[in-house]
Amino acid sequence: MTTTAELRVGVVGAGQMGADHIKRLTHRITGAHVSAIVEPDAARAAAAQELAPGSVAFGSLEEAIAADALDAVVIATPGRFHEPVLLPAIQAGLPTLCEKPLTEDAASSWRVLEAEMQGGRKILQVGFMRRFDPEYAQLREFIAGKDAGELLMLRCVHRNPSVLDYYTQEMLIADSVVHEFDVVPWLVGSSIRSVQVRHGRRNSLSPAHLDEPILVLIELENGVLADVEMNVSVQFGYQVATEAVFEKGIARIGQPAGMQVWEDGRFSVGEHRSFVTRFAQAYDIEVQAWVDAAKQDTIAGPSAWDAYRVSVAVEAGVRALHEPGPVELDLPAQPEFYS
Repeated sequence: MTTTAELRVGVVGAGQMGADHIKRLTHRITGAHVSAIVEPDAARAAAAQELAPGSVAFGSLEEAIAADALDAVVIATPGRFHEPVLLPAIQAGLPTLCEKPLTEDAASSWRVLEAEMQGGRKILQVGFMRRFDPEYAQLREFIAGKDAGELLMLRCVHRNPSVLDYYTQEMLIADSVVHEFDVVPWLVGSSIRSVQVRHGRRNSLSPAHLDEPILVLIELENGVLADVEMNVSVQFGYQVATEAVFEKGIARIGQPAGMQVWEDGRFSVGEHRSFVTRFAQAYDIEVQAWVDAAKQDTIAGPSAWDAYRVSVAVEAGVRALHEPGPVELDLPAQPEFYS
């Protein structure tokens, strides 16, 4: 589908993430525009159309495909709705950017892989946007360059000021640490061998149904050990940071962020309040790269296989929430299609 024409993009799901992508595609991305809104909620669809003048609303992706209303798809629905949208998108041969997770479990993710392989083309890119964050990219290059020697350990923090009532214990892994399950192997250049979860002293400010913060220990096949502090009741702001420990030095990204202020005898540094601002630039870079690649009939980021590996790690991590000791990952051999 190599083309210089503008890519007509259909956005599936017009909630917070979908609306953010619609604004991004409309105002900040070149070479594409939003032509279709796929959203069963009529009021939400109408609000999304106002963000993308000229777009047409549809109740399902199948309707949009039948109307020849799009060339490519951005999927921004909750994970449990991904498979029913991914399969018709693959069948229609539409380049697709799917927000994480690919699906909610490894079995359904594997079905999506099989469908893509049967189609004969890599058309799925999965939205692990941290790979597009300039600081993460810089750290990856620094690790590969070995200027400070071999990488020994990673120390990661993933902190939210608070979470909504629907956020469950399992979501500490499946909705939050899921990002580390993708970006840590990408940084290190090695697959995950095992996952272990330790519970620290419980935060009295946590919702009653949550036992957190937790410490997630990720062992890589090359011997690097990464720990992740997952903390969703930290109050002060949203913070994602990584410290890399080398033979001859330390590298850190992600903190502090924001303007530095000296006032009333004290020093302070601003911090983000949500992922929307922390990774705004990463999202822009990600979507632009996807549009450019889709017009060249390829992908420019994490593949369906990458996302499947994350699904397996998530299942191991959820088990580790309730089981002592490390939980080994059981990964099949990588299909040749994704080599």
